[in-house]
Amino acid sequence: MSEQMRRMPRSSTRPELAIRRELHRRGLRFRVNFRELPGRPDLAFTRVRLAVFVDGCFWHMCPDHVRLPKNNREWWVAKLEANVNRDREKDRRLTGLGWLAVHVWEHEDPVSAADRVEALWSRRR
Repeated sequence: MSEQMRRMPRSSTRPELAIRRELHRRGLRFRVNFRELPGRPDLAFTRVRLAVFVDGCFWHMCPDHVRLPKNNREWWVAKLEANVNRDREKDRRLTGLGWLAVHVWEHEDPVSAADRVEALWSRRR
């Protein structure tokens, strides 16, 4: 792994923090980077079995914003497709454990994303 890749933040990114602040402001409590579940969700609402992932547009191939690098394109396509496939597999595993996996894109408005998460949380309560 290159030095630049090692410096990339894996948790507590700006979009993730904004969503966490908004959910916390609403009185919702959750676990952060919950290691006991497949994929280590960014947010885990354990009582209602709701796992939230805040996905980066580049790394998870957002259909609205993905822009593949021109250099080493084949390698990047394989890498990013593997990320998406890994996302699908962890979602299947979570479903098998009775959890609902929710994905929020980094470009989503934190208030709108929190609205969606809170609505799912309320339904599962």
